[in-house]
Amino acid sequence: MDLERVDKTMRYTIFVDDNFHYGEEEERYKLGEFSSCEEAITVCKRIVDEFMEKGYRKDISFKELWEGYMMYGEDPFIQSDDPECNFSAWTYAKKRCVELIQS
Repeated sequence: MDLERVDKTMRYTIFVDDNFHYGEEEERYKLGEFSSCEEAITVCKRIVDEFMEKGYRKDISFKELWEGYMMYGEDPFIQSDDPECNFSAWTYAKKRCVELIQS
């Protein structure tokens, strides 16, 4: 009997939603697949950081930066069979807003 070889390599797929079109799945795109959770999280953080860097200015308030992200930023997320791989772009974005405003 010939047994099929099962590929047990875990894949981490990043999809990106657009906060401007929140809830509209047709606006979602697949960014790519990654071989580790850490790599996928790094890519997700970079997406949020790029928005924050473009939106940040010295005189901006937390509220303005946060609301700007919530309105116009991208919301990357990871799909995987790995239950330990978790990332929330909104939680990370809020943390980055605080860090940028306090710097």
